[in-house]
Amino acid sequence: MASRILLRACRLAAVTSRPALLRVAPRALASGGGIPTDEEQAAGLERRILQAMKKGKDPYSIFRPKEYAGTKEDPHIVPGISNKRLVGCICEEDNTAIVWFWLHEGNSQRCPSCGAHYKLVHHELPH
Repeated sequence: MASRILLRACRLAAVTSRPALLRVAPRALASGGGIPTDEEQAAGLERRILQAMKKGKDPYSIFRPKEYAGTKEDPHIVPGISNKRLVGCICEEDNTAIVWFWLHEGNSQRCPSCGAHYKLVHHELPH
């Protein structure tokens, strides 16, 4: 019991002996008074990515690409920054060989092995 009273007296003496500036409660780190959100503490490239994601854009191709049927009406979209691109097609799910072919800008083209359609679409770089 005596140790509790002594401990409380030491705490009280320590608090009252501090200057008035140090007795002020520390400010919260976040603007809302809690833990900062990802947007509040992001900087640089991460901030640009988060701002673009808010607008619904995918500037650095982070998201999984949309699935296409691979038919002539709904070809697989391949983004490219030039007028041709080398494409690899795994024709069957358990196939160990990749069929490589050049895809040129314009109309959709077929894979020489399985017949799936691919279309090259010009993609602007974000920087």
